[in-house]
Amino acid sequence: MINIDKEKCIGCGKCVQDCISRHLEISEGKAKRKSLNCIKCGHCIAICPKDAVSIDEYDMEEVKNYNKEEFSINPDYLLNFIKFRRSVRQFENKEVEEEKICKIIESGRFTQTGINLQDVSYVVVREGLQELKAMTLETLNKIGENILHNLTPEIMPFKKYADMWIQMYQEYKKNPNGNDKLFFNAPAVIIVTANSTINGTLASSNMELMTNALGLGTFFSGFFVKAAQENKRIMEFLGVEKGKQIVTCMIVGYPKVKYLRTVPRKEAQVYWM
Repeated sequence: MINIDKEKCIGCGKCVQDCISRHLEISEGKAKRKSLNCIKCGHCIAICPKDAVSIDEYDMEEVKNYNKEEFSINPDYLLNFIKFRRSVRQFENKEVEEEKICKIIESGRFTQTGINLQDVSYVVVREGLQELKAMTLETLNKIGENILHNLTPEIMPFKKYADMWIQMYQEYKKNPNGNDKLFFNAPAVIIVTANSTINGTLASSNMELMTNALGLGTFFSGFFVKAAQENKRIMEFLGVEKGKQIVTCMIVGYPKVKYLRTVPRKEAQVYWM
């Protein structure tokens, strides 16, 4: 619930004007709640010039006052940072510190969500990586075999993946500690789940940027997501909440490769109206 300190409030109306859900009003020269429609987005907290607003469901100690030096990013540097990022599939044999994993998750936690749903959750897998890998490869093998047994012109484009998944599984069965073509011997996996695919994807994008900022490397494993969608055992193993889906799987570790420059991309398709 929103709380307004009447002693601090000066009735400027900025919170009322910026309230998305029209939950606030000015009455007798002070801001006050007028409905139960609040989505707890925090705009009123952010905009109040007198720090008069709080929301009791949140830890208000997390709130930071803006200062330009700590909150500003040079736009050209940011664009270069985005251009330079690469998906990493070569990792050092080195554990990722828990504080760095927590910072990656924080960047997801503070990413915007539709109607402030805040429905994104995270599963960090470290100790259970071998068990998770075994279940995933077994599932991919079954999916691959099913594709090969039911080839049609529509399914034919997926044959190359079927062949790849079956080969990955066969190599794993021969040597479980051999060349890891699923998690690439990374020490940690962060699985992002959400009710809304969009919310989970937005959070994952910011998390990837934070991963790179921390000197780590990552890539998104679509193979794992495919396997998890087909196998309830994987969902149960991870403890994914009912109603949520796995949106992304981030493989995280210290990169064993060093990139020296950005790469080109196709021209953007932009339609000015």
